[in-house]
Amino acid sequence: MKESFLQGLNMVLEHEGGYVDHPKDPGGRTNMGITQRTYQSFCERSVTEEEMKTMPRGHAAKIYKLMYWDEVRGDELPLGVDICVFDWSVNSGVNRACRALQKAVGAYPDGILGPKTMLAVEAQSPDATINKISEAREAFYRGLSIFDTFGRGWLRRNDATRVLSLGLLSPDLDGAI
Repeated sequence: MKESFLQGLNMVLEHEGGYVDHPKDPGGRTNMGITQRTYQSFCERSVTEEEMKTMPRGHAAKIYKLMYWDEVRGDELPLGVDICVFDWSVNSGVNRACRALQKAVGAYPDGILGPKTMLAVEAQSPDATINKISEAREAFYRGLSIFDTFGRGWLRRNDATRVLSLGLLSPDLDGAI
């Protein structure tokens, strides 16, 4: 596991916050960004509202590693690109984030990060890939019907992800875009 997973995890947990059950959130009840459906899948059983509220941080970390970081092949992606794709996968789904990565590097956007996609990723500069994904992410958010409710937070998160991801490439630039 790369150190950047822990950096990405800390950022995700900061953005996701604690327990939320917002009526306009299509994900429903969440804690640390983990939906009740995802937590039930992880636990392999139904979980109560109280269990959602008291979910251990260690469970969230395992879920993010197994169901998001590993699914986007975070350990194999270039530094910076890994966090950029990981964070979007958490916020909008693994398939959407993988397809965005594929489009950014000119690979066929099927949502599966196979050998051809990974070769295309390696052939592109990480900063260009990060910027293309960030632009696609913003456009996606702006097109959602619930943008007026959640949009400012999503855009702030996207900007923070871009700054962190680019900053890993050139620490001397302090994450400047």
